[in-house]
Amino acid sequence: MALIRRAAECLRAGGLVAFPTETVYGLGAHALDRLAVQRVFAAKERPSNDPLIVHVAAIDDIDPLVVDIPRLARELAARFWPGPLTMVLRRSERVPDEVTAGLGTVAIRVPSHPIAQALLRCAQLPIAAPSANRFSRPSPTRAAHVVADLGDRIDMILDGGPTRVGLESTVIDLTSHPPAVLRPGAVDSGALRAVIPDVRFGPDRAEGGTAGLPAPGMLPKHYAPVTPLTLFEGDRTTAIREMVRAAQHHLDRRQSVGILAFAGDLEQLRGLRVHFLDLGSESDPAAVASRLYAVLREGDELGVDTLLARNITTDHPLSTAIQDRLRRASTHRTQSDRS
Repeated sequence: MALIRRAAECLRAGGLVAFPTETVYGLGAHALDRLAVQRVFAAKERPSNDPLIVHVAAIDDIDPLVVDIPRLARELAARFWPGPLTMVLRRSERVPDEVTAGLGTVAIRVPSHPIAQALLRCAQLPIAAPSANRFSRPSPTRAAHVVADLGDRIDMILDGGPTRVGLESTVIDLTSHPPAVLRPGAVDSGALRAVIPDVRFGPDRAEGGTAGLPAPGMLPKHYAPVTPLTLFEGDRTTAIREMVRAAQHHLDRRQSVGILAFAGDLEQLRGLRVHFLDLGSESDPAAVASRLYAVLREGDELGVDTLLARNITTDHPLSTAIQDRLRRASTHRTQSDRS
């Protein structure tokens, strides 16, 4: 608990602390301290129109941050909090514009990770915490990723080992009618529909302008490796065939290639003289999600000329979120139809 107390003191003094949640590592600052929040944006090189998520220990802690807590928010909290669901609510005047990108709403979450909970309860303040990485890079799922991206730009890192989920939270806007999912994540559509039958799904992309984005993670290019990534979509057989063709095209030009491969695809890919990066079994999307960002970072570490991947095709609650992150991470996308 000594480290937790030290981290809490750091936050109260306006410092920046990276800490694990069940989704990814967050870069935390006192959410009501404008200067501390500005340091988050500077450390990440994050544009000011991209709002932050505020983390609290329990639903009652959001009362000072919002105009009111609607009945639907309490119903969702009873089912999904603590956990990987972020709710967008009407903000109170106490929340700085820096946190909300000047919008009239604030995104709030109660994380379930024991270190995150301990830090929130010890600090006794709301913590604004985007992912603890350089802006647009793959989110950090290990403390080493935070060190690689932010290093001495921040004050402390609490190392909780690899994160469990590996993808960011689902974001739902409760200020729209009906409520809208702005970013897919670990809480899937079926689970949400059990509480909100008419929940809709907002545009999966948002262009960056001067106006604040409605939620984090909505830019068309995000979570991306530095190495160009081509994503092959469509049915599995055709996508693999097109990926093999593209790999051979690069190899014929003496370019090095890395392939993000599902375990079941390796037999069809083994003849290629490429670097393989293991995404795990496509039939286990939870394992794929937990590995995805680490694998994207490993792709950069290879120093290859290009990365290739196909999108996940399984019908699973996490598949939509994995598809979303791979699309945002890609430089190029090709759509293949069944043939």
